Amino acid sequence: MIVLQASHIKKSYDTVDVLYDASLIVRDGDKVGLVGGNGAGKSTLIRIITGEEAADDGLITKREDVTIGYVSQFVDVDDHLTVYEFVAEAQRELRDMEARLRKLEAQMASPEIYENPIKFEEVSTAYDKLSRAFEDAGGYAWQTDIRRVLSGLQFPVAMHGQQVSSLSGGQKTRLSLARLLAAKPTLLVLDEPTNYLDTETLTWLESFLKGYSGSILVVSHDRYFLDEITNQTVELERGITRHYPGNYAAYIDRKMMDRIQQAKKYAQQQEEIAKLEEFVAKNLARASTTKRAQSRRNMLERMERIERPLGDSAQVHVQFEPTRPSGRDVLQVRDLAVGYGTKRLASHISFRLERGMRLAILGPNGIGKSTLLKTLLGQLPALAGTIEFGQHVQIGYYDQEQSDLDESKTVLAQVWDEYPRLDRTTVRSALAQFLFRGEDVDKPVAGLSGGERSRLNLCRLMLQRANTLFMDEPTNHLDIPSKESLERALRGYEGTLLFISHDRYFIDAIATHVAVLNEDGLDWYIGNYSDYRDKVAENERMANIEDEVGEGSDEEAARGRQSQPSRQPTRRAAPTAGAAGESTGLAGQTPIGNPPTAGPSEASATSGRRRIRSSELRKLEATVETWETRSAEIETQIAETAQALSDAAQAQDVERIYALEKELEQLHTAQEEALQNWEEAAMALERLQAELDG
Repeated sequence: MIVLQASHIKKSYDTVDVLYDASLIVRDGDKVGLVGGNGAGKSTLIRIITGEEAADDGLITKREDVTIGYVSQFVDVDDHLTVYEFVAEAQRELRDMEARLRKLEAQMASPEIYENPIKFEEVSTAYDKLSRAFEDAGGYAWQTDIRRVLSGLQFPVAMHGQQVSSLSGGQKTRLSLARLLAAKPTLLVLDEPTNYLDTETLTWLESFLKGYSGSILVVSHDRYFLDEITNQTVELERGITRHYPGNYAAYIDRKMMDRIQQAKKYAQQQEEIAKLEEFVAKNLARASTTKRAQSRRNMLERMERIERPLGDSAQVHVQFEPTRPSGRDVLQVRDLAVGYGTKRLASHISFRLERGMRLAILGPNGIGKSTLLKTLLGQLPALAGTIEFGQHVQIGYYDQEQSDLDESKTVLAQVWDEYPRLDRTTVRSALAQFLFRGEDVDKPVAGLSGGERSRLNLCRLMLQRANTLFMDEPTNHLDIPSKESLERALRGYEGTLLFISHDRYFIDAIATHVAVLNEDGLDWYIGNYSDYRDKVAENERMANIEDEVGEGSDEEAARGRQSQPSRQPTRRAAPTAGAAGESTGLAGQTPIGNPPTAGPSEASATSGRRRIRSSELRKLEATVETWETRSAEIETQIAETAQALSDAAQAQDVERIYALEKELEQLHTAQEEALQNWEEAAMALERLQAELDG
């Protein structure tokens, strides 16, 4: 059944057509990805669909019972609320219904009501109707659902009472997303939902959306995310939409096949047209062949012409060529601590970069990834440790904050002033590679969009011709074609790359190594993102096997028999130059963790930590699951008791009403206790996981 349909939507701004003929259909259970380049009009179409903007022409129709949820609806809400209260607003109707149920229950237990048959009948009937509606709407689980969404989007229980006004911009965006997910609309509309999310949170969001019972319409440049979530793809190009079944990867394959087929058909038809036109030109004037020539001409006039296949839109052309190569050893970091002032974000960081390596730095938001890059560059002082660069290392830096752009300059002046030895033609040619053509070069930097700023910074970086690149979220604000161009350039780059990214598709395409930053150093893996995920899964599987062996040994020891101590998973080191002959120690191993010989301070820190058995972690996980299950059981009991109370009210069984009222009160108390225990266990689990990761 159709949830929403947009038909032949048109929209222009200042006589410039943004949407020329945009149509899409969302059915029950559809998870639709809306794709297209920057400026294609995706956000415009989303705003029209959600009613935030009016179309110039066309029609938006939706089913009467459909609710549409969109993040921007919550952006301007008063932020004096707490984190929990802000998200709970998504279920205000259920909260109000629950309050009315409590009020009706109190009335039914009042002698003034139950001793008056007429009033009692009115109240009990109202209670029965409201109770059924509350249950049908999932009212007995709304608080649990909100806690789960908050937890998944990295708002632990300790933050639930925090004022929204105290949150950062990125946290407020995540909180708005949490409120949208908690609202459970029929159609969930998401515009770039993966911005500001780290890889762990992205994984949770993907899992949530895969199990979402409603329909989804999502705009995203995150190809990994689109592949995981969507089952339909709508391409918006040159103001026109085209529909493709399947996820992003299927769309790319199908689009390529369609383009090849259309090119063949177009070429065949053009050949046929040329022959017919030649026949008409030669034979129209001859009496003996005039009729046949006229017949051919009629065929030409009636022929339905196949359109010439559209070429790709203008794309960024990136090419990084170092002026000279660096030495083999590019960077050596030993026992580094990073942070601001006295606040340490991460310590005991040790690793080595060799020429040609492409290292991706992962880790949760706020752990200090950008701070690490700025410390390596000397923009921030190191709090401890040493940083040594090799010979002939020339560093180029891509700053996601774009803080070094001069807002007072034009695009051309920004680049030319930095490279005054280049002539005007060379500078304009370089800018043209990044789609700044014609009058675009005279645009003020202050008026550039996020995507244009990113392209300008990539142009500046390309002209620097450095042999070592440090890049902080280089794919932010880039559309998919631009990301693909950047990937091709970096795969062909002969220098060394150290980069931060949450774009898993990009990491898969580029990285030769992955390092996960935590408070106590780096966990190091050989390979790209997929290799890293496979290794993590394998380590977890082996840890579980070793735990089972260890627990079996513990049981034997309890029965008085001698047993061997359980083995702990081995943490091998990131490459360092701590000993002679180790300069080539990268090959043939998958190190996971910090170097055991990186320095005395690290050794003492490691020995000072208590050993944590995986069984402790599993016990806490089981406790969390137990209280979740218990909460769900109580919700069911509350629903059943509420129904029984409604039946007793209908039968005017006062004694039963009293008993059920008492039982319902006890169940609500038990539910609060279960939720409190769940919260405490969840917090303990988070603390233990943090300690174990450290």
